[in-house]
Amino acid sequence: MRDAGLLRDLAVAGRSLERAERTRHAAEGAHDPTATPYFVLEDLLGGLDLVADSHLLDVGCGAGRVLAYFVGAALPGHVTGVELDPALAAEAAAWSARYPNVSVVAGSALDLPLADYTHVYLFNPFDTPVLAAFLDKLECEAVGPVTLVHMSDNGEWPAYVGRARWTVLREGTFELPGEEGDCPQHFTVRQLDFT
Repeated sequence: MRDAGLLRDLAVAGRSLERAERTRHAAEGAHDPTATPYFVLEDLLGGLDLVADSHLLDVGCGAGRVLAYFVGAALPGHVTGVELDPALAAEAAAWSARYPNVSVVAGSALDLPLADYTHVYLFNPFDTPVLAAFLDKLECEAVGPVTLVHMSDNGEWPAYVGRARWTVLREGTFELPGEEGDCPQHFTVRQLDFT
């Protein structure tokens, strides 16, 4: 399965988008960069209601696996990756520059204006306090409904407790290659109601 992922990375990005490194930003609550397997992206993002004016935000995009999936699957709309690590952001920006429907922002998701995004993807990018701050910001800045896909094995669910505007649309788990029998990755697809 890893070889198939590498082939898909090469087809769109011209390089492997897997990273086996530790974050240099743990003090800011960031987690290690981890590329989401394509079979997970097909299930979670392939089923979203993306249309021509949709704008997906990949929080903690790393080298850009979600961006590559978006391009390779010819999903409608635009995708933006935000990455705290400047070297990873530069790498994602370099290979994706040839795709007009892809953008990369170097910096914190907490500093990024969020009003334009209709969909958000998070694969365990940061600690629970940072997640709570991000959700607060998203709730304040959203100008319409937002679909949020969150996958994690760290139990960030407390950040969602007491948030009445969120509706769970779907949830489940994935066993990732090489982690069979370990902690499964839990995912939740939520809708931010806009009233």
